[in-house]
Amino acid sequence: MIKPKLEAIINKQINAELYSAYLYLSMSSYFESINLPGFANWMKVQFEEEQFHAMRFFTYLSERGGRVVLEAIEKPQTEWKNAIEVFEHTLEHEKHVTALLNDIADLAEVEKDRATQNLMVWFIDEQVEEEGSAEKILNELKWIKGEGHGMLMLDREMAARVFTPPTVGA
Repeated sequence: MIKPKLEAIINKQINAELYSAYLYLSMSSYFESINLPGFANWMKVQFEEEQFHAMRFFTYLSERGGRVVLEAIEKPQTEWKNAIEVFEHTLEHEKHVTALLNDIADLAEVEKDRATQNLMVWFIDEQVEEEGSAEKILNELKWIKGEGHGMLMLDREMAARVFTPPTVGA
């Protein structure tokens, strides 16, 4: 049986993951509106990843005897100046999610909940990848100043991304 404090913080994380999915879908819509389908695809894959993360927490909480309580999802931003601003927002958002996940890991340690600690290792490792990916793209966008032929090349590269659900052992 999961302890009440962990149940509450994981419920908040489910909401945060669903918000993240919603945010990335909004970013995808923005990229579609400015005719960058590859960037839109990249964000759709992010959307799918965040849904996967939410469902992983959902399943975990249920398996531990907790109750999932879904709350309203905040409306995401819908407009940005350009692709650079989108990826600045993406990187900052991923850093925020990392902090939330670290809070869960810290509480699991205090509560001596080894199963949750184990779960959080996977999520924290995943966040290293998430932040790194967003930062890499942001840097590339800055190099090309978010315009010109470089944008077309980057858009084509981003169109190739596909969602592959990770195999998880936790």
